[in-house]
Amino acid sequence: MAEVTVAPKLPAMHVLVLGAGVVGVTTAFVLAESGACVTVIDRRPGPGLETSFANGGHLSASEVRSWASPMVPGYLAKWIGRADAPFRMPLLRWDPMLWRWGLRYLANCTPARYRANNEALLRLAHYSRAAMQEIVAASGVAFDHRPAGLLAVCRTAESLRQAVDESDSLARADLVHDQVVSAAECVRIEPALADSRGRGQIAGGLFSRDGGTGNAAAFTTGLAAACVAGGVTFRYDTTIQAIEHSDGRVTGVQTSVGRIAGDAIVLALANESRAIAAPLGLALPLYPVKGYSITVPMSESESRLPHIGILDEDRKIVLARFGSAVRVAGTAEFAGFDQRLDLRRVRPILDAARDLFPGPLDGIRPEHANPWTGLRPMTPDGPPIVGPDPRAPKGLFFNTGHGSLGWTLAAATARMTADYIGGRAPAVDSTPYSLARFRAQ
Repeated sequence: MAEVTVAPKLPAMHVLVLGAGVVGVTTAFVLAESGACVTVIDRRPGPGLETSFANGGHLSASEVRSWASPMVPGYLAKWIGRADAPFRMPLLRWDPMLWRWGLRYLANCTPARYRANNEALLRLAHYSRAAMQEIVAASGVAFDHRPAGLLAVCRTAESLRQAVDESDSLARADLVHDQVVSAAECVRIEPALADSRGRGQIAGGLFSRDGGTGNAAAFTTGLAAACVAGGVTFRYDTTIQAIEHSDGRVTGVQTSVGRIAGDAIVLALANESRAIAAPLGLALPLYPVKGYSITVPMSESESRLPHIGILDEDRKIVLARFGSAVRVAGTAEFAGFDQRLDLRRVRPILDAARDLFPGPLDGIRPEHANPWTGLRPMTPDGPPIVGPDPRAPKGLFFNTGHGSLGWTLAAATARMTADYIGGRAPAVDSTPYSLARFRAQ
């Protein structure tokens, strides 16, 4: 795996980071550490208020996977027409952007492409884990971090077999170091699973020691404060309208409050990156995939809810504990930029959590569980888009398309972006993350 080292100092330059989510803020911190003058621009009134706000809370170096899996066509056939399906793609809705993206997505659902995309994601995740440790140490940011590992629970023998086969395949490439555990060992690792095991609902699982949980919103807010202390300027309530360029090089951005000049620009606007890049003749293959979460206040002494991160392989949900609250997240809905909260999509998340951890969530209605929805910026193959592109104006760098893995991968792509801006080759092979890869598909 790539080793992380403190980046050499950048030449004196003003870098504009477009976007104050976890990816943009982490990038700003790394750039400021490297000596750049940094301005972060975002349309919201503060950091981390969109997709970073209430995600699943998992940080993993071994459990990341591409959503373009060979199992997806079967899931689509099984779940089509169901409002409560974990994976919902309305195939009969006219959405040209979804159809174009979807064809590329399905083309990546072959075993060979799935393996290649997973290897790219896992290499980046391992690099990100080391980079995140350095960023946390340098910033002192607190975010309810629990580095006790992640447990993927399989409810059936078949789902356990599939998970073990995939893990073994990736382990041979030295990318996954999971421990296969029995149902009894699942309970030893997480005692709150005892009731489910007693009802015969757990066949076994995979335990990843290098994973953990934490509050991504608290991380983003705390790191933004560290950025300000380090001299970074934040321009909130400012809508980015266009990237300016002259003689083949970026010169700044036009915003709702006027022009802001810059020597380099990092496009970290998640789903909005596509619209900003389009006038430059650059087609970013991103689609907003809606996800849901609930955050339920709980006593810190509540022993019937998990204290480590849980992934339910069969119901496709994740759980994390943040002090006096538990977060449950899941589902994938392809509904364009519709951010309306549909309680029919929240109920299955709550029901799946109740089924796995009966008792403490009983009687809680979806509308009273602090439901939230966010749009994850997904590429058709899974890895994000990072770095420059030969068709883009010089000085423009992409750092977008992280999907559901923004927090897990943010530290790595921030380091890569600083390397690119400083004229250095990134510590990981950048080919699987370039925009150019889509022109070959």
